[in-house]
Amino acid sequence: MPEKLEELVRAALAAAQSVGELPEFDVADMGFERPADSSNGDWSSTVAMRSARLAHCAPAKIAQAIVAHLPEDPALAKVEVAGPGFINFYLNTASANDIFRVVRESGDDFARSDIGAGKKIQVEFVSANPVGPLHIGHGRWAALGDSLCNVLERAGYDVEREYYINDHGSQMDVFGYSISKRYLQLLELMGEGKSCEEAVAALLADREAYVADEEDAHPETHPYTDAFNEAFGGNAYAGDYIVDLAARFVASDGDALAGATEDERCASFRERGYKMMLESIRETCHKARCDFDVWFSERSLYEKGPDGTSAVDRALAKLDELGYLFRDEAGALWFRSTDFGDDKDRVLIKTNGEYTYFASDVAYHWNKFRRVDHVIDLWGADHHGYIKRIQSVCEALGYPDQFEVVLGQLVNLLRDGVPVRMSKRKGTMVAFDELLEEVGADATRYTLVAKSNNQMIDFDIEAVKRQDNTNPVYYVQYAHARICSILRRAAGVDADEAAKLGMDEVARRAVGEDYDLGLLTDPTEAALARKLAELPGLVDSCARDRAPFRLTHYAEDLAGHFHSFYAACQVIPGAGRPLDGGLSHARLAAVDACRRVLALTLNMIGVTAPQVM
Repeated sequence: MPEKLEELVRAALAAAQSVGELPEFDVADMGFERPADSSNGDWSSTVAMRSARLAHCAPAKIAQAIVAHLPEDPALAKVEVAGPGFINFYLNTASANDIFRVVRESGDDFARSDIGAGKKIQVEFVSANPVGPLHIGHGRWAALGDSLCNVLERAGYDVEREYYINDHGSQMDVFGYSISKRYLQLLELMGEGKSCEEAVAALLADREAYVADEEDAHPETHPYTDAFNEAFGGNAYAGDYIVDLAARFVASDGDALAGATEDERCASFRERGYKMMLESIRETCHKARCDFDVWFSERSLYEKGPDGTSAVDRALAKLDELGYLFRDEAGALWFRSTDFGDDKDRVLIKTNGEYTYFASDVAYHWNKFRRVDHVIDLWGADHHGYIKRIQSVCEALGYPDQFEVVLGQLVNLLRDGVPVRMSKRKGTMVAFDELLEEVGADATRYTLVAKSNNQMIDFDIEAVKRQDNTNPVYYVQYAHARICSILRRAAGVDADEAAKLGMDEVARRAVGEDYDLGLLTDPTEAALARKLAELPGLVDSCARDRAPFRLTHYAEDLAGHFHSFYAACQVIPGAGRPLDGGLSHARLAAVDACRRVLALTLNMIGVTAPQVM
C-alpha cells in the first residue's frame, strides 16, 4: 500500500506543479510511515515538510495542494491535512484488511525487501578460542549474530556467517601443557592401582576441594590441583573439561607419551585437543541453530605460500608500500594509526620479533575485504578500545566506512533470582551446551535476543524454563499453537493429519478460496491488520540499525493483538453459537495471516513455531 500511495502523491505533486500551484522541485523520499495513533489515519506522509525548503513554501500549503490534486482511488476513504503539514490517508475497510490477503499470498516472501540490493556482507561472531567450551556469553553472540544475519538476508543482503578460529598464539601452548599435566597426574593415580575412571573422579574431587578451600587452609585436600597450578604459575586452563580431555588421551594412548619430552607431549595434545574442542564448538553452535558458512583459521594467515610469504607478511608489506609503517629505535614495527585519528600508533612486531594480535587482525581484515563488500564484527564491550585501530587499518588499506563493530554487554546468569556464581578459582563457567540441554534452544535463543546488545541480560534459568504466559517465548509460541488448533478444527483434521498435510494446506481447507475481507469491521480486527502491516518496515529498520531484538517485541505485541481479537471475535461456529459462513471464512483468513507472520518472525530469531503445545 505505501508504494500505491506514493504513486498517488507523485501524480498529485506533478499535477499541482503543472498548473503553477507549486514550483518545480523533486523529492526522493515521500516519508510514508504508520501513525502511532490510528485516529491519524492508516498511513501518513511528511513529503510537504520534506520539500518546504525546495519549494520555498509553507508545508501546509504544499500539503493542501497535493491533496487537492490527488487522483481518486477506491482504496481511500478520505485524506486529510493535519498539523504543520502531515498528509493522513484513511483506507476503506476492505483495503485496510487487504494485508491479510497479501500475507497469505506472499508466503515466505512477505516482509522481504531489496534494501540490501544483493550487497555482499560478512558477519563475524562468537569466534571463541578453541581451548574450552562455549559459555553463555558466547551463546548471546551466537543468538544475536545469527538473528542479525537472518534479518539482513530478508532485507536483500548476500550474507556470509564467519567464525574466526583463534588457533595461533601462546594460548594454544598453554592449552596443550594443561592437558599434558593432567594426563601425567592420571597416569600417576592409575599407577597406584586406580582405574582411569577412578583417577578422573579423584582429580575432580581434588579440584572441588581446592575450590571449597578458598583460604588455602587445608592444602592436604587438594595436592594435585596445587601441583597443577604451580607448574604453570596459575596460567593454565583448569576446567573439568581438561581432565576429561586428558582421560580421552589416556584411553587412546595409554602411557605411550609418558616418556616423551614435555614439548612433544604438549604438541601432540595441543593439536588433537584443539580438533576435539573445535568439533565440540561446532556441535554446540549447531544445537543453538547457528551454523557458519566459513570457519577461518588464524593459523592460515601465517602459512607460507609458494613465494615464501604469508598473508601477514603481504598485508604488512602493503601497509609499508602505502607509507604507514615505521620502526622505532629498538627495532619494533609500528602502524601509523594516529594518521587516522587513533590516540596512538600500534605495534605490529615486537622488538623480539614476535607478532602481536593486531598483526593477525590486519591480515585477517584485509582478507575479508577481498571476499565481501562490507564487514560487521560482533565484539564484547570490553573490546571497545580496539575498534579505532581496526577502523584505521581498514581505511589505510582502502576500505573506509566498510567496517563496523556491534558491541555487546554481558549476560548475568541466575537461578530463581539467585546469581549463579562464576568462579575464576574453579576455572570454569556454565557451559552453553549444558544450558541448551536444560533450557532448550527456543527459550535460550529468544531470551538472548530479546534485549538490545547495549543492555546487559539477566538470564534466569528457572524463569526461562517456565511454561506459562509470564515467559515471553511461551506466550508467543502458544499464540501460534492456538491458531493452528483453530485452523485444524475449521478444516476438520486432527494434529497427526495436520502434521502430514502441513499447516498451509490445513489453512487452505479451512479458509477456502473465496473470502470477503470487507466483512472484518471489529476494532480488534483493524488493530491486527495494522500490526501485521508493520513487519516489512520493521525488518528494514532491524537490518539498518543492526537490531534484531525488536522482533521479539513485535512478536509479543502481535501475539497480544491476536489474543485480543480472539477474545472479541468468534471465528468458527459452534454448538449453540451460529456464525455467518462468510464472516467465519474472512476471520479464518485473518487468523491464518497472523499464524504465518508469527512463524516468520520467530524463524528470523531462530525459534520454532510449534503447532501443538
